[in-house]
Amino acid sequence: MEAVYLFDLASQQSRWLAARHVAVSANIANANTPGYKAVDVLPFEAVFNHTAAALTATSPLHIGFDPMTRDALPVRDATPWEVTHSGNSVTLEQELLRSGEVTAAYS
Repeated sequence: MEAVYLFDLASQQSRWLAARHVAVSANIANANTPGYKAVDVLPFEAVFNHTAAALTATSPLHIGFDPMTRDALPVRDATPWEVTHSGNSVTLEQELLRSGEVTAAYS
């Protein structure tokens, strides 16, 4: 049985929440950009299931890979509530709900 460290898990979730917050912020910032497609990150459970077994560096000189960085997280197209005539799929109400989810998860 593999050990799960509570603080490592909490740290990974915090990094995931930060990445989701960046995705939501980018969606809100591009709410009026023609053709912009809203994005979201995969649920934390899906990301955690793929990163549970991580390599351990034995020297501080080793190059590490943090699977929870924003660029390493898989991004998917968000399911839009509506798409405007310009092709933009950002709905501010939906993004504010996602932002509230991130805030609640931080709490």
